Amino acid sequence: MEPNHRGPRPVAVALIDGNNFYASCEAVVDPSVLGRPLVVLSNNDGCIVSRSREARSLGIAMGVPYFQVKRSLECQGVLVRSSNYALYADMSQRLMATLERWVEELEIYSIDEAFGQLHRPQGDGDLSQWALQLRHAVQCQLGLPVAVGVASTKVLAKLANKLAKGNQAHGGILDLGAIDDPDPYLEAVAIEDVWGIGRKLSRWCRLRGVADARALRDMASGELRHKCGVVGVRLQQELRGVACLPLTVLPAAKRETCVSRSFGQPIRELGQLREAIATYLARAAEKLRQQRQCTGMVTVFVRSSPFNGTSFYSRAATVGLAVPSNDTAVLLAAALPLAEQLFHPHKPLQKAGVLMQQLVGDGLLQHHLLVSLSPEQQRKREVLMATIDGLNHRYGQGSVQWAACGLNAPWRMGRSRLSRAATTKLEAIPTARA
Repeated sequence: MEPNHRGPRPVAVALIDGNNFYASCEAVVDPSVLGRPLVVLSNNDGCIVSRSREARSLGIAMGVPYFQVKRSLECQGVLVRSSNYALYADMSQRLMATLERWVEELEIYSIDEAFGQLHRPQGDGDLSQWALQLRHAVQCQLGLPVAVGVASTKVLAKLANKLAKGNQAHGGILDLGAIDDPDPYLEAVAIEDVWGIGRKLSRWCRLRGVADARALRDMASGELRHKCGVVGVRLQQELRGVACLPLTVLPAAKRETCVSRSFGQPIRELGQLREAIATYLARAAEKLRQQRQCTGMVTVFVRSSPFNGTSFYSRAATVGLAVPSNDTAVLLAAALPLAEQLFHPHKPLQKAGVLMQQLVGDGLLQHHLLVSLSPEQQRKREVLMATIDGLNHRYGQGSVQWAACGLNAPWRMGRSRLSRAATTKLEAIPTARA
């Protein structure tokens, strides 16, 4: 059939978002949890960070400390899992790889969200059927439920996605750009739920009678510009269907990289603190190599718990590198001595971290006359780091590690309810018996 209109097809933006992503990933490796209430906990099994649809229907709140609701969860038969970051990262990569085949351009926004750009079909231009097929494909190939919101701009796509998830009548999809009168849909989104509106700005809006997305779209631009500047005007223009936020296909170079964790048990010995800092330095160096960046400054910080009965203790120390590097051995030699400056014998430490600063691309390094390696030495170091990263990626994080990181340390993050990592560890793959 010949199309009715041969002009340029309008561009659409889709936001694809995983539903209850952590909890859904748990169901992928353990189908027995399907249809049962399940919650996923944060580091050290601290707070609830993800809930299945069944757990949400029970009124279980997000972010509540686990110890406060442990008894209640047991009484309601709610399954509890520790955060399995290796599983979630792997499922995220699979999700994004699947989505790339469905859109013309893809911007990965978070671990479970991505913006996609595509052109509307000729004729009515409705992308609901496309969104339905995409949702079905992700469910069949990965076992992950997703919601798809489509509109003419990123902000409207965000709203469409929220509406698609919040109303079962939509079936997880909503093409706001194919609706003749979108005003009732915008009125259904509270001002606090508009992308880019924070707590203070939402309060400012409500004091002026702006309570929903439609009211924000229609309010006087001059007043919004005076309050928020060009950022507020762009947000309003996006709500009006004028695209002001283009897709960012290539990830922007990071200005800082941080690795920090709370300890499973408080650290009271210098040796344990050195092991923790070494572990975080090794992980940060691996991240830098993945980002193809080097650091010129490393900050190490520690803090105690404000609830352990002693006065709160927090301290940080920084060291600069003569030549920016992402070599784990170089970072260990430079930053590990900072542990002695930070340790306090009478202050049990609850958390530590490392911050990589002054980042530069690994192809733009200016060598130092006195400390630079020869080209052959540098090549060997790069091969060594790549080999270690490759082994850890293939056989699991920590398969090859530095001696300074220690073994079986009691301070490591507690995850007593960890599920198997069946997508990243060979020994965790379930076996079928005849």
